[in-house]
Amino acid sequence: MNKKSVKRGLMPYIFLIVFVIVVYFIFSSMNQKVNKMTYDEFVVQLNKNNITELEVTPKERSVVYLLEGKLKGYKENETFRLNVPFSDEVMKEILKTDEEGNLGFKLVANSDPESSTLLMILVDVLPLVLLVGVALWFFSRQVSTNAKSMDFGRSKARLSNGESGVTFKDVAGLKEEKEEVSELIDFLKNPKKFQKLGARIPKGVLLVGPPGTGKTLLAKAVAGEANVPFYYISGSDFVELFVGIGASRVRDMFKQAKQNAPCLIFIDEIDAVGRQRGTGLGGGHDEREQTLNQLLTEMDGFGTNEGIIIIAATNRADVLDPALLRPGRFDRQVTVNLPDIKAREEILKVHARNKVLGEGVTLKNLAKRTPGFSGADLENLLNEAALLAVRRNKESITMAEIDEATDRVLMGPAKKSKKYTESEKRLVAFHEAGHVVLGLKLDDANDVQKVTIIPRSYAGGYAMMVPKEERYTSTKKELLEQITGLLGGRVSEEINFGEITTGAHNDFEKATKIARAMVTEYGMSDLGPVQLEQQEGGVFLGRDYNKSRNFSNEIAHEIDLEMRKIMDECYKKAKEILTKEKDLVKLIAETLLEYETLTKEQIDYLVENGHMPEVESLNDFNISELKTRAKEAGIKGCSKMTKEELIDALDNLDKEDNEEDEDAK
Repeated sequence: MNKKSVKRGLMPYIFLIVFVIVVYFIFSSMNQKVNKMTYDEFVVQLNKNNITELEVTPKERSVVYLLEGKLKGYKENETFRLNVPFSDEVMKEILKTDEEGNLGFKLVANSDPESSTLLMILVDVLPLVLLVGVALWFFSRQVSTNAKSMDFGRSKARLSNGESGVTFKDVAGLKEEKEEVSELIDFLKNPKKFQKLGARIPKGVLLVGPPGTGKTLLAKAVAGEANVPFYYISGSDFVELFVGIGASRVRDMFKQAKQNAPCLIFIDEIDAVGRQRGTGLGGGHDEREQTLNQLLTEMDGFGTNEGIIIIAATNRADVLDPALLRPGRFDRQVTVNLPDIKAREEILKVHARNKVLGEGVTLKNLAKRTPGFSGADLENLLNEAALLAVRRNKESITMAEIDEATDRVLMGPAKKSKKYTESEKRLVAFHEAGHVVLGLKLDDANDVQKVTIIPRSYAGGYAMMVPKEERYTSTKKELLEQITGLLGGRVSEEINFGEITTGAHNDFEKATKIARAMVTEYGMSDLGPVQLEQQEGGVFLGRDYNKSRNFSNEIAHEIDLEMRKIMDECYKKAKEILTKEKDLVKLIAETLLEYETLTKEQIDYLVENGHMPEVESLNDFNISELKTRAKEAGIKGCSKMTKEELIDALDNLDKEDNEEDEDAK
């Protein structure tokens, strides 16, 4: 906590204490009754012996005395007061005693207050000091307010000295990308090695890739590895309401960098300020374009910025201005893609360092089951699994928690409160069984790693379908069989129930997208090897409204016919296979109704042996058997529990029994 915040926090309490003191003195003075008295009246009361207490205090450099006291018959809060001149006659009159030498009252004589240096300072100097202090405080606040109002043009770039603690050891699965940026650090540490052969280090490196792939993490690692000043800023920090502020901040940022060269500058989400110029509605010139113009000039203009290397990150390189991407500004683009299976295993090892994994958990198998996951997704997956293990009071993370965490990341938490009717549950089971069978019978269809009929998000159930092998390209046969596998749910409904439902809408969405891409982008139809559509993400307009169409209305009709032809052929093929394998569909569906969730290993065993493997743990029991065991154990409300809830309840019951046995021993 900084000193300014501490002072601001104490000020209300100081004012409160002063207020209480002032109020106390005001009320105490209001309750005190003071009677003014003349000197003659005082002498009369003195001669009558009516004075019981008297206090004498010198005033005005001992020229006048203040007399305060009480008379007989006064109340406790009642006193008299008068001023008398200092003279021997007055003092003789006051100090007059009787024959026995008694005054007849209690006398208190105070010293001259002006003779005390401390009291004089408190009375004369302290008010002046307080007045000057308050004036200076208000003046400093005014100056700081004015300074802040003039501080808009200062750069918001923050200097990092490697305090993030992230190094290249924390960045997994980006071997080539780390080599690209580590070359920058090597140049800054040892430039002569490069200059010896006439090499010029890139002035800028642009990190491009989907969200969560590790672009910002890579920049943090550069900050942790570099022994040079490292400035980091977000692209949105340049954008302001006032005209010219963004350009001023760019100038100030490069000014600071020049003073600390050699150094690195990291600009995160550069698309916030680097979008194409002249694409606004009406072609207007806005403040953001001024900021971009200044950035272009500073990166590679008439001036030179030797020793300053810029690293920037973005998810949308397609919207950046071409002048920003040319060599001399961003000489090099580093694409940070989604990790492959080997990279996913390395990423999981990094994030599993502080996790306690069970014996049955292998990161290699987990990497196989998570294609398409980014680094951020994998970190979230292990974190969700750890949270579930804590919630279930387990000492380590098992595959049960990892399976549940995978489902939560992909589809959201299970809808345990949402209950099926028996007919609806049966229909969902046969729907998912159709996907499973086509995944088994088609060589190039997506493989089903897991299937469940537990509702999640908007889905009544789902099958986790992943490619059998990860490839950079896909053949026409693979795409057609993927479409066929997606249509398996609808076909199974039609064959087994003679009725269709709305449950296949997401399958149709994916299948239609593949079919249209085959016709319009990949050239895999009778229309020939022609690209008829391509995505062009507009800078201001939405992507869906800015799709390039290089065909006439007649071709559009032919595209629709080709798409329908692909979908009809795949639907027909799916129907032939599922009709032939109707018994297998029924076996898998009936097993799903009992167990609710099946993994790939269980599916393979079921297909090979015609039944599930022998029960070894609670996870292997079907839900009806678990409910029977729970009823016998006396667990209340077990009839409304899901399979996971029943397993947790029985596990906790076993732990309690074991603890009671140990106590008895």
